Amino acid sequence: MAEVYLRRLSRWQAEQQRDAVADVYVGAYRNAAGAEHRDRQGFLHRLEQHVQHTGFDMVVADTAGTVGCAYGFRVPRTGEWWSDFQGELPADIEELTASGRTFLLAELMVLPAHRRRGIATRLVERLLIRLDADLVVAATGRDTDHPAGSRGNGADGGGGSPGGGSPGAAAETFRAWGWSRCGVLGPHIAPATAFAAGPGPGPMTGEVWIRRPLR
Repeated sequence: MAEVYLRRLSRWQAEQQRDAVADVYVGAYRNAAGAEHRDRQGFLHRLEQHVQHTGFDMVVADTAGTVGCAYGFRVPRTGEWWSDFQGELPADIEELTASGRTFLLAELMVLPAHRRRGIATRLVERLLIRLDADLVVAATGRDTDHPAGSRGNGADGGGGSPGGGSPGAAAETFRAWGWSRCGVLGPHIAPATAFAAGPGPGPMTGEVWIRRPLR
């Protein structure tokens, strides 16, 4: 296969290339036939909101077209992102969020034909390498009605979660990347806040993963 190049996009460039990124989203998740338009529009709506967040940053993978993408932003200081956290949120995480020191890995996706080449790993590394934050968080979204399937990131593995199509595969990938499981969001987590949650209706849960320190 041709070499894959990574590019960091500014907020303006991300908005200009939103259609190419949306194409990757639809291709990466391979949703049910007939749902592509709905899912694409849902993603574009979320992206439109996400680019407005403080600290928004995006990296794309190109080879004769865009084949992968990772982006994120600072978790809002209001603490609303943690409102559905099950159990007691560690005090240091709450403090880091309140001080604007927490970054959310909001989306990570790679087209199926380009998986198992380490592209997702490279995207995450490039996105975070110059990040001025003390904590990175991600939530792998999951439909509670379908606990065996994950609405994860469609990254290096097959299926819809990092490394494969199940929450277990997602966990293995995050651990391999040096992340730690923090807890669970849900069951009423809004799809727009879950890591690659997708536009699907119904209750969601999100398994939260964190990475610290970055430096």
